Amino acid sequence: MRIATLCYHGSPFAAPGTPSTGGMQVYVREMGRALTALGHEVDVFTRQNTPDQPPVVRDRPGFRVIALPAGPVAPVPKADLPLYLPCFVRQVLGFAAAEGRRYDLVHSHYWLSGRVGRVVSQRWGVPHVTIFHTLAEVKNRARIGEREPAERISAERVIINEADCIIAASQHERQQLVRLYAARPEQIAVLPCGVDLDQFRPRPKLLARARLGLTARFILLFVGRLEPLKGIDILLRAAAGLEERADLAVLIVGGAADGYPEEAARLRALAAECGIAERVHLLGPQPQRHLVDLYSAADLTVIPSYYESFGLVAVESLACGTPVIASRVGGLTSTVRDGETGYLIPWRCPEAFLERIELLLGNETLRACFAAAARPSVERFRWSTIASQLSGLYRAVVARPAARVAGE
Repeated sequence: MRIATLCYHGSPFAAPGTPSTGGMQVYVREMGRALTALGHEVDVFTRQNTPDQPPVVRDRPGFRVIALPAGPVAPVPKADLPLYLPCFVRQVLGFAAAEGRRYDLVHSHYWLSGRVGRVVSQRWGVPHVTIFHTLAEVKNRARIGEREPAERISAERVIINEADCIIAASQHERQQLVRLYAARPEQIAVLPCGVDLDQFRPRPKLLARARLGLTARFILLFVGRLEPLKGIDILLRAAAGLEERADLAVLIVGGAADGYPEEAARLRALAAECGIAERVHLLGPQPQRHLVDLYSAADLTVIPSYYESFGLVAVESLACGTPVIASRVGGLTSTVRDGETGYLIPWRCPEAFLERIELLLGNETLRACFAAAARPSVERFRWSTIASQLSGLYRAVVARPAARVAGE
């Protein structure tokens, strides 16, 4: 099949952790590669946001990333991105027309791309498959003070009502789509994200620490965008309560979310207030090859999020043999096996995380048992496996009786 993938607000080749870039872009890139390995052709359409961004990148035979101008050729605040959607729609349609290229299916990522997907799929007369990665109604309920714009919520409802198929990353997300958005259960397919298990694999802990120059006895790791919804303050307060904190390093990897400088400053101030400023290291975003060393060097990866639709960081950590202590939210409930590969904490408070962190740091035998079970638990998330499932889903959607006429 020939697939048009829409990833409007972030190129799949942008470095993870940079503005508007994270697990979604990793998903688009790796899934595109895996689908082309199965014989499909994938064109990813994204917005050009730097002058030096190539208009077309041919990553490998059958897989292209096409950057189209829509609004300023520069990074745009997330709140302003909807302004340029009509221009992006015209650019996508114009590019396909200029090449005389026809697609069998449109797959949109996130609500912004979903708005584009509605239009171009109707214009081409092909099915629209969508995946949201995060949902506004769920984020608003996850944490006090989190307010997603009404425009987003309204758009998500329209997209959900009209899409031919909605992909949920977990059963929990499927339930939320039905409960909060009145999605039709038969319209939703549950398909997890994937992980590169050839890249993310255990490395000798001491060797990884030596490469990173780490000398602390215990290392706690956080990986993700720096934003309040990730609950990093819970990790810092928990770390401050550890009796062994003099032998501790807390590594925070990521950044560059909207408001990143302010959030980084807030976290540094909190670490100082808790008396662990010298133990906390904000490393900024890191390339994936360095992440493997970081996961392998850590004793535990801690994910105190208020909301995670899937929990890619948990899967990457487990693939590297590092146990995970995470919030019992969203997709984390299906990636971390409580009491087997880590712990799931039902309360977003430092004391609950502190208890489990202390238990695992103080029990090397238990930690080793969790580490041994970690990688086998995520073998099912190999990209080739997930791509085969997605390919079957695409074929099933395309085979359904046509529900639209091109140009309507």
